[in-house]
Amino acid sequence: MTDLTGATAMSALRSLIAEREWAQFHSPENLAKSIVIEAGELLEEFQWSPDFDVDRVRLELADVLTYCYALADRLGVDPDAIILEKLEITRAKYPAETSRGRSAKYDQL
Repeated sequence: MTDLTGATAMSALRSLIAEREWAQFHSPENLAKSIVIEAGELLEEFQWSPDFDVDRVRLELADVLTYCYALADRLGVDPDAIILEKLEITRAKYPAETSRGRSAKYDQL
């Protein structure tokens, strides 16, 4: 087992992929498909009831995030940076003073 003490999620993911020589299968298209497939499995945890098993949801969420991180890495983008960039765009589209407590789309505010 690899010692992951102090490893970031991205470095641990890169290690796992490299150790198994999986990068050859990780085209952006394949990773995007995998995100959707895993998101479907996450949604399945809520399919028939609002009650859910937190541990199973955590593991499915981890699968979604793993593929998201792998796609970001493959595209050469920093996940934290693109999230912060998108939050700034969202702040501009949905100013707090007009969107607080509302679920309306930005063009209906």
